[in-house]
Amino acid sequence: MLFVGARRIGPAPALGGFLEPAHGVWALERGRTGDANASAQVPGLGAEVEVVYDDRAVPHIFAATESDAIRALGYVVARDRQFQLYAQTMAASGRLSELGGRAALGLDREMRDADLMRAADRRTAQSAADTSRVARLVRAYADGVNAYRATMPASAMPLEFRLLGVTPPQWTVRDSYLLFGRMGWTLASIATETSRAAAAARVGSAAAAGLFPDAYPIVEPIQPNGQTAPRIDRVALAPPGAPDTSAVLLAAAPSVFMPSLASTDNADEPRQFASNNWAVAPSRSANGHALLAGDPHLDLTLPSIWYEVHLVVPGVLDVYGVTIPGLPSVVIGFNRDVAWTFTNTGADVADFYAEQVDDLAHPTRYRVDGVWRTLDRHIEQYRGRRGEVLATDTTYSTHRGPMRRVRDRWLSMRWTVLEGKPSEFEAFYQAGTVRSAAAFEAAMGGNYLAPAQNMLAADRGGHIAIQSTGRFPLRQGDGSGAVVRDGSLSASDWTGSLPVARYPHSLDPAQGYLASANQQPIDPRTTNDWWGGSYDPWRALRINALLRADSSVTVDDMRRFQTDGGSSRAELFAPAFVRASRRVLARGGAGVDRPRLARAESLLTRWNMRYAADDEGPVLFEAAMRELTDRTWDELTDEGSRSRRTVTPSAGVLAALLADSTNIWWDDRSTAPREDRDDILTASLAAALESVESKYGRAGARWRWSTIRHANINHLLRVPALSALDVPVTGSIGTLSPSAGAGTHGASWRMVVDLGPKVRAWTVYPGGQSGDPASTHYRDRIEAWRRGELSEVRYPASPAALTGSARAGTLRLVPTGAR
Repeated sequence: MLFVGARRIGPAPALGGFLEPAHGVWALERGRTGDANASAQVPGLGAEVEVVYDDRAVPHIFAATESDAIRALGYVVARDRQFQLYAQTMAASGRLSELGGRAALGLDREMRDADLMRAADRRTAQSAADTSRVARLVRAYADGVNAYRATMPASAMPLEFRLLGVTPPQWTVRDSYLLFGRMGWTLASIATETSRAAAAARVGSAAAAGLFPDAYPIVEPIQPNGQTAPRIDRVALAPPGAPDTSAVLLAAAPSVFMPSLASTDNADEPRQFASNNWAVAPSRSANGHALLAGDPHLDLTLPSIWYEVHLVVPGVLDVYGVTIPGLPSVVIGFNRDVAWTFTNTGADVADFYAEQVDDLAHPTRYRVDGVWRTLDRHIEQYRGRRGEVLATDTTYSTHRGPMRRVRDRWLSMRWTVLEGKPSEFEAFYQAGTVRSAAAFEAAMGGNYLAPAQNMLAADRGGHIAIQSTGRFPLRQGDGSGAVVRDGSLSASDWTGSLPVARYPHSLDPAQGYLASANQQPIDPRTTNDWWGGSYDPWRALRINALLRADSSVTVDDMRRFQTDGGSSRAELFAPAFVRASRRVLARGGAGVDRPRLARAESLLTRWNMRYAADDEGPVLFEAAMRELTDRTWDELTDEGSRSRRTVTPSAGVLAALLADSTNIWWDDRSTAPREDRDDILTASLAAALESVESKYGRAGARWRWSTIRHANINHLLRVPALSALDVPVTGSIGTLSPSAGAGTHGASWRMVVDLGPKVRAWTVYPGGQSGDPASTHYRDRIEAWRRGELSEVRYPASPAALTGSARAGTLRLVPTGAR
């Protein structure tokens, strides 16, 4: 299957003997990533650029100007990741059907319907006549990519282009903006409000409000609130009521606008687009320096979504970190004074509007304040592998954004990602030059609009800071975005944006550390601003617990925390299973398989609630959590099905429900007696043991965690021989290195930085610098990543500082005509 961004899109080309070891791909020229000295002429360079590759295949780009550095960045990225640039552009522009045929039409339509292309066109138009730094550098990057493409020898044509029978196209400024927009789509958060609507359509609005509350019940916010332990707020759960038919429209919206992001049938197996970051102040570090760690959790692919690089312009820029191939800047990294990293905010930044149109079947106009406005209409053609037209659609847009038909109504969507400006790249450029954590937050707060991120920074002065940054809409009334608004009224539009001064933030908190891991950004008791969104507290609970317990954190501790196997989720639920089992076993009674329950209770009691590779406890616990979820939320299942739910409340709501042992939601509708909490917990645990033993036999090697939990790092074309499959990992849902579902998402990059007098850093990602499967640098970092090991980076101040075995090769880029 063709495979882009962890989504299958159709059959891959027949490979035959192309992958046989003695010839085929393995007989092609070996990887070009820094393996030898070379030189090339690059149009537009103002002076020679020296690119020194180190022993980890990281290019250190030494240039005289920023434009030359970014032009060289485009060149080396194209040299190492040419096919990845192409594949990402095809995915973001909705053209995968040209590779995968009709099987890709669904994804292509989703991209075109999301209006990402027109948003990229607007940004491109804004920058076309712009002489600002950001416009100049984005153009320089495109020129660098195309300079390599124009001179690439036939022997260096990436394997994937040969398999598909295509050639690399020109890279454009629009492609960079399009890629940035697709990242916003990847990180979109639309689950809570639409999940609440889906629940309301089944059990009524009052019940749904408790099942999907605006304020997450487990409170461990990004902005410290002075508490020394997490807080679990009581959730008022109204009993199931009559379906609210008015909620159907909002419930159906995600499946029309963002279908691949809208799955709500199993919240315990979420899309793992998560992330962790934390920083420790000098007062709590062993060496008296500020320390920072970051690991964004995204698609695991070969080649990796990240590319490691170092850019140097004397007196101007000296920044190290990772870029996403196609983006003309370092995204996460550090300079000689400051380090930074991001996590996804998860706030609600997209709203839906019910539009009044002139023709339900073929609209041409929509009404606002009694005045008809003309719809923007676009004809979208989707072509197949041979250029044939597979489908033709008409898409519509209002002044708010894309408009789609949802059941018997037309909805438009306003989304901050579609309204971003080229200033996001300016924010990244500024980040590379700032000298303090506070300056970093100020640069991002003033320029960065979307996608909304929690931006953490630390500096050599010993300061640590965090801020939720992006654009957060202000709305009339209570400010809630959890409704479909009346599009016929301009009063329904956003009234502005939240001032930066009200963003969740913290600088040098008294507790001596900061952490974000996709939990809610601010304690709901301390703000009147509406954040909405989708939040995950479990990793935040764990990292805060580790940091509270250690007042002398070392660099190695920071690294170890990134793959820590402890689970706050297990620490809350596993004892609940044990306590309930002991109570039920003590009181006796019918309907309980006492021997099985006793055996399950004994196994779970012995478990230390860590996800170790050779442990049996996690297998039983995860099975018990699935059973508990199925039995508790049976009111939300389709008729005749126990596990196929319309929507699933979060495990945080389930945790809050543990405090109310007789709540009606514990009752299993399929049985005559009314069950309470302990009945459901014990039935779930016993059933879990039965299912695990049925599948794996009695406790032993066959159901150790390492035998069932793997990472799958797929090649973009999903060719097994070019992928890294069934990589054993620790971790599960809610651990600091999360793993769930098919194992195709996880820690895509890990970084630890010591902000001492001399900045030092350690990094790893699951892949390699080269996109060439024949290169020794294609997957050379995977084993270290699996073991949780990081390598110290080379951070030379000049080309001459990289010597001996640390220096693998030099690429000399000179202006056209120079020798």
